[in-house]
Amino acid sequence: MPSATPLPDTGWLAAETGRLFDFGRDFAHPLGGAAWLRADGTPDTSAPVHTWITARMAHVYSLAELLGVPGAAALADAALAGLTGVLHDGRHGGWHPSVAADGVPAAGKSCYDHAFVVLAAASATLAGRPGAPALLTEAIDTLVRRFWDPAQRMFADEWDTGWQRLDEYRGLNANMHAVEAMLAAFDATGQRECLDRALAITERTIGWGREHGWRLPEHYDAAWQPRLDQHRDRPRDPFKPFGATVGHALEWSRLILHVEAALGERAPDWLLPAATALFRRAVADGWAADGAAGFVYTTDWDGTPVVRQRMHWVAAEAIAAAAALYRRTGDPDFAQWYRTWSAYVREHFLDLRQGSWWHELDTANRPATSTWPGKPDLYHAVQATLIPRAPLAPGLAAACATGAVR
Repeated sequence: MPSATPLPDTGWLAAETGRLFDFGRDFAHPLGGAAWLRADGTPDTSAPVHTWITARMAHVYSLAELLGVPGAAALADAALAGLTGVLHDGRHGGWHPSVAADGVPAAGKSCYDHAFVVLAAASATLAGRPGAPALLTEAIDTLVRRFWDPAQRMFADEWDTGWQRLDEYRGLNANMHAVEAMLAAFDATGQRECLDRALAITERTIGWGREHGWRLPEHYDAAWQPRLDQHRDRPRDPFKPFGATVGHALEWSRLILHVEAALGERAPDWLLPAATALFRRAVADGWAADGAAGFVYTTDWDGTPVVRQRMHWVAAEAIAAAAALYRRTGDPDFAQWYRTWSAYVREHFLDLRQGSWWHELDTANRPATSTWPGKPDLYHAVQATLIPRAPLAPGLAAACATGAVR
């Protein structure tokens, strides 16, 4: 049963939410959508406009609007305008991965990007933003029609621009965010099939977790056979790194609990044990694995650290997962981890001079830029300040809309 005992050390969360919202206010790009933000919060208009960043900012400022933040509605609408404008492929349908500063779109179509468009449109719909319901309808239709494989009960990963060639690569990262998107779409539309897809993906993911000692394979072939050596020669790849990604195990741990809560009495009894097992493995492999505070980014299949940089999003997901597990179980061990990681984030990741969180630290917990220059978006950090204050279901936008975020 969910715990009624408050989490410890939550007083900083609301203030930090507001500080993050303030940091991102200048994100608008002249082409439309969200610019990549530098470390000081100024927009880098020479960089491409990315669909995933624009969708995340639409989601974040829709949450801000639901929380009553002044000026948030206009910011959400500016990001949404990028999704209905420059980033939308008016010829072939769907969304370009990005558009360069000269207006030329990047090639291809990515499930990862389309999942974030669904999330953004669902949150914007719940926030009452103009045009959001139509965007959500199109985004769900495109994501499901183009990427969903009912035989495999998973989403495919990458098409060419004109939807003629489906790449053989399959990835768990896109499916993880598709679970989040399907839960948000269910909140916004009530479509039960969205919830069914989220459970189907979760069930398959848990199966791979069990088979690999709860270190989740990220990369697969077209038949969904794991490619355990993918990118061994490129371990720092920002989206497809080699090995087990510690932060994704934490993120999956939390998402499993959201799926369970959304299902209610329909939820199978293996969800909570799986969430706990993924959390425990991630902590054992990732936290202070090299003797210094912080989570390593990736490990080999025996748990040996590979990339030891500390990513802000991993710490954010650790806070959120510990809070969710404590809310679900009442186990004080999870509350202690929440306290430990909150203190770590406040000491090392918060940039109290320029704003937001450093997106990457080196092994000595100093700001670094080997993988993520600047502070591109607010998604992980904002959610880490809201999830400990929210129920496990409904999702964040619906919880904000009903005043359930405390």
